[in-house]
Amino acid sequence: MSQNGNKHDSPLVVIAIGGNSLIKDDRHRSVMDQYRAVGETASHIIPIVREGYRVVVTHGNGPQVGFILLRSDMARNVLHQVPLASCVADTQGAIGYQIAQTLRNELRLKGMNREVAALVTQVVVDNGDPGFDHPDKPIGPFMTEEEARQRKENEGWVVGEDAGRGWRRLVPAPAPLEIVELDAIRALLERGTLVVAVGGGGIPVVREPDGMLTGRDAVIDKDAASCVLANELDASVMIMSTSVDKVALNYGTPQQVDIDLMNAAESRRYLGEGHFAAGSMRPKIEAALTFLEQGGERVVITQPHHLQEALHGIHGTHIVP
Repeated sequence: MSQNGNKHDSPLVVIAIGGNSLIKDDRHRSVMDQYRAVGETASHIIPIVREGYRVVVTHGNGPQVGFILLRSDMARNVLHQVPLASCVADTQGAIGYQIAQTLRNELRLKGMNREVAALVTQVVVDNGDPGFDHPDKPIGPFMTEEEARQRKENEGWVVGEDAGRGWRRLVPAPAPLEIVELDAIRALLERGTLVVAVGGGGIPVVREPDGMLTGRDAVIDKDAASCVLANELDASVMIMSTSVDKVALNYGTPQQVDIDLMNAAESRRYLGEGHFAAGSMRPKIEAALTFLEQGGERVVITQPHHLQEALHGIHGTHIVP
């Protein structure tokens, strides 16, 4: 395939970078730490671009949105508070800038002349989505149970345990229905541009009866929104970059078994058996199943440094129809 990557018939890969994978640990969560983590991930995306694939990069923002909300809460006696929808937009701009810049720099180092564009993206949700009444999406830093309960009592937060990893703030997470800037993303891809879009699952908006858009305070699951985008763009493969090499059964127990390959029926069975935690792997498996049901060929889940090898079947967990 051509390195120019502008052939309309070259396969399209959607690469979803997890928000937590941009923060390695509690000691490395500053803006510069995140920039370095983004740079490492970018270096593993460029070989895929060099092979001739068209690429769209999406990303999570759960920790970063939580940081903004925490700053806003702490400064509420000095400045106005930041609405959740604006927090999503802010992180799209900041993380999108980091990803686009590091990708552009990596392309330059490799002698590749490609444009990169990060697009602030809105995603339509249903105003009556039950997710608005039942906040269950974890954001922000991990806390002890004591800290979480103090936040609940003092700040009115909804809190909950996140996949056995600690306690976090929970916010509404309606299902994504439509990518508002889909045509713009298509146009950029047709020009051969490497696109960063649907950051943090997109800015949640509702479509009013007159067609006007209005923001809603919520977050959208990044994997679910990436799935909608991948299906709308007829992507061949969706890769979910996360903090583990492979999906596992009985994760974190002596009976843990890593999975190299599973089909949709097996994935549904494992979901039903409770192997995948709601705040961790479950949304990824659910998004993978939706992608495959709507025509996708393959989903891969792995760590960022395995991206190219995973695309060729060497690393990661592969989910097929």
